[in-house]
Amino acid sequence: MGDWTDLSGRVAMVTGASSGLGRQAAETLAAAGASVVGVARRADALEEVGSGLDAFAAVPLDLSDRAAVDGAAERVTAPFGAPDILVHAAGINTREAADDVTVGGWDVTLDLNLRAPFFLSKALVGPMKEKGWGRIVNFASLQSHRAFPGGLSYGASKGGIAQLTRAMAEAWSRDGITANAIGPGFFATELTAAVFADPERAARNAAQTCIGRNGAPEDIAGPLLFLCSDMSAYVTGQVLMVDGGFTAK
Repeated sequence: MGDWTDLSGRVAMVTGASSGLGRQAAETLAAAGASVVGVARRADALEEVGSGLDAFAAVPLDLSDRAAVDGAAERVTAPFGAPDILVHAAGINTREAADDVTVGGWDVTLDLNLRAPFFLSKALVGPMKEKGWGRIVNFASLQSHRAFPGGLSYGASKGGIAQLTRAMAEAWSRDGITANAIGPGFFATELTAAVFADPERAARNAAQTCIGRNGAPEDIAGPLLFLCSDMSAYVTGQVLMVDGGFTAK
């Protein structure tokens, strides 16, 4: 069967690669042998990530900008050729109470969290179809399944990601392209800084898991490699919750 964690010869695109779980995803796939195209808004942070990786290309893009997404495929393909693996980890959480949700906050959240993963994938699936092999990994959330205070826009986008993942699977899996999602629990990242800034709140979240702790970045590595490898060839349209059992309780 060989080493299923060996992604040598594969090209992976990772959005949100400049920090948090997106950076962990980029580092994980690079360590497995893939050539990685990192996409994020901050060019300096992307360059810092790439400084420690052998085959990494930085593509600075603001994925909340619709025009930027529409022209992204050519830039993403230029460094190493068409990607075989798409990991959509970029995201934003405006944390607005329901009565305070603004059109602007709603639009930027839905554009980055939901619109970009679909239209970027749509622009890049052609070469995957030709090869008969591809992997798409979206990032879902606890809020794909549960409502949290201040999470109306974010929760709507992540509920959408769960259904988008199933719809992508229905559309493209017969072409050899699997589409799945990882649903992280509570991990200390820039996106969850407000949660972890309150030690008592972080401890309460950890206590609600079956394992008894919050996530560490390396906890994403195994599930991600599985979903990006040949070992998951018959797994598609699924949301894999990597949450220490938070949603099991």
